[in-house]
Amino acid sequence: MAPWHISFLLPTLLLVLLLVTKVAAKVPAVIVFGDSSVDAGNNNQISTVARSNFEPYGRDFTGGKPTGRFSNGRIATDFISKAFGLKPTVPAYLDPSYNISDFATGVTFASAGTGYDTATSDVLSVLPLWKQLDYYKEYQAKLRAYQGGNEAKETINEALHVMSLGTNDFLENYYSTFPPSGRSSQYTISQYQDFLIGTAANFVKELYKLGARKISVGGLPPMGCLPLERTSNIMDGNDCISNYNDVALEFNNKLNILTVSLNKELPGSKLVFSNPYFIFLHMIRRPSFYGFEVTSVACCATGMFEMGYACNRNNMFTCTDASKYIFWDSFHPTEKANQIVSDYLVKRALAQFL
Repeated sequence: MAPWHISFLLPTLLLVLLLVTKVAAKVPAVIVFGDSSVDAGNNNQISTVARSNFEPYGRDFTGGKPTGRFSNGRIATDFISKAFGLKPTVPAYLDPSYNISDFATGVTFASAGTGYDTATSDVLSVLPLWKQLDYYKEYQAKLRAYQGGNEAKETINEALHVMSLGTNDFLENYYSTFPPSGRSSQYTISQYQDFLIGTAANFVKELYKLGARKISVGGLPPMGCLPLERTSNIMDGNDCISNYNDVALEFNNKLNILTVSLNKELPGSKLVFSNPYFIFLHMIRRPSFYGFEVTSVACCATGMFEMGYACNRNNMFTCTDASKYIFWDSFHPTEKANQIVSDYLVKRALAQFL
């Protein structure tokens, strides 16, 4: 017979192991929907000009490889995945170099240039939100075949579902002048926000019906401070466009109210509002605090208006050290800025899922 203290310790050790296993499996996958802020290369596989699968994009990514991420390196959801003890990058669902064994622990359906509004995705012929949902259903079928019904159901229930979109609805659609947006003649800005909120609510409910229970609804950054917008703000000395920032604040407030409401409406759900606005604004207003030197223009090319194909490897103006810049191109953050924002969101909003 085992000594009494070993007999006592064995069940205790088993309990500890069970607890450790449970903690480790709390979020078995990160599943992502959205726009270029979280697209890891889906747009590479569709017919659109909204791509970044060429140099200098990805120059600080592993192997210096352009993947279709709109950054010099990793994007926010890559860092979130790593923070949850999962893989350091979240692959794109349409990338043929990955399969369901890779996607079982994380996948992104995001498409650069999209928004809540289907009219936004039409501008650059990218994947609308309903198409991302179709791919998610297809993914679930593959996951059931790969893991078995019960395990796949648990994976979906326990996975963190991340939504990051909305900026394009305003900057590429509502406020667009080339071509003029039909939405601005149909809706006041407040009405358009409410229209988008309704779409967001319906999307969350669809995710819930499909088994999602842990959902992060992402807010807008201070979009008036993007270099592309500042470049056009000549009358105010190329400062941030305060009107656009006000709209982002208003929309974020409505998104926050929506998450509170849906938490009450959907039994067993745990929705959080992940708000990047204030950390972004703090980086822009206090860059030296984070080790940045340049805030008003981007690293790529002149840094004033280039993104996508206008940001190319042959441009002699592209900076040599992206870590000194908040923005990589005129619309998207550098890897360093992405890491700071994602660390902030993990601590402030997503920690309850850890």
